[in-house]
Amino acid sequence: MGYRTYTCPIAKSCGGCEWLAVPYPIQLERKQRQVEELLGQMARQDGARIDPIAGMADPRAFRFKAATPFAPGGKGGRRVRSGFYAAGSHRIVACERCLVEKEGLRALLNDVAAIAQRLGIAAYDEDAHAGLLRHAIARAGFATDDVLLTLVTREQRLPRADELVDALVTAHPELTGIVQNINGKRTNAMLGGTCRILWGSPIMHDALLGCVFAISSTSFYQTNPAQTEVLYRLALEGVELAAGQRVLDAYCGCGTIGICAAAQVDGLHVVGVERDAGGVAMARDNARANAVEGRVRIERADATVWMARAARDGQRFDTVILDPPRAGSTPEFINACAALSPNRVVYVSCNVATQARDLALFRKKGYRLERVSPVDMFPHTKHVETVALMSRDG
Repeated sequence: MGYRTYTCPIAKSCGGCEWLAVPYPIQLERKQRQVEELLGQMARQDGARIDPIAGMADPRAFRFKAATPFAPGGKGGRRVRSGFYAAGSHRIVACERCLVEKEGLRALLNDVAAIAQRLGIAAYDEDAHAGLLRHAIARAGFATDDVLLTLVTREQRLPRADELVDALVTAHPELTGIVQNINGKRTNAMLGGTCRILWGSPIMHDALLGCVFAISSTSFYQTNPAQTEVLYRLALEGVELAAGQRVLDAYCGCGTIGICAAAQVDGLHVVGVERDAGGVAMARDNARANAVEGRVRIERADATVWMARAARDGQRFDTVILDPPRAGSTPEFINACAALSPNRVVYVSCNVATQARDLALFRKKGYRLERVSPVDMFPHTKHVETVALMSRDG
């Protein structure tokens, strides 16, 4: 067919881009088929349409967030190794340049390892729970030039921190901030709960659908901003938002989709619910920055608990938007959501299998599927993002 394929010297050992050898148009066909197999019967029963998948014009350099673990190596463990974990293991595969990451991010992460090694800052040994430097995470703006680097350490003590920062800023003048995150637990989780500023700004800024967002080192923010804009447009497109309506943004994070909705429709009232204190503070700041704070209220709470209480208090919403983690939602959440009597539910998912399970529960609550829109957020992998619009009469 003459389709172009992409190559990577560590593709087989890294395992991150499992479909890299598959031509991109065929990747999209597979993902479309996956969505239709899981949601097709439901769509036919409800008279819903499944849109063609929204792919990328160029499926390279789309990840604006890059990360590396560190591990000791060499004689006496003095070497600081970086790269990716090999598939299904914690064995580090070195990487000089990543096809799917924004240019420059991998070089920054590798320089963290090289400079730390030169300064004698030990890499974390997960077996012995010793050493200091655990991970580094680099985030770059899509619509801005901001670059935020987070260094994850086992303890707050960071010897020769000033020298490390000076060397990094000299080598990478594109940096706008360096943050230290402390994670002292024996865990596979990358980030801990405490941060401190080492240099510059503790936040970076980016823009989506004309709105500006501040993002901290611990904020959830999509790694593919170009496709995130596509995703958000689709999520808001069929909802018919209008002045006076009330929208609930569950799992709101730093407030992105709810703030974008409020900025598009004057007179729209949005409530965002987020249980992480840092996310709540960031979402409130973002509402102020986009001049919608009078119409966007951010609540710190578990979304299920908050919705159940709001329903008991007689609150109602026209639309509920949810974007849960890969494990999907829960029956308790869906019951609480239905109790708010929204006319429409917008379900954004990164796992079609759990989404199909949850949509079946919504249908038992009287909702019908209207539209499914697949979006390719992660080319060269089997993962596909979907936006499902459900509605009920009355």
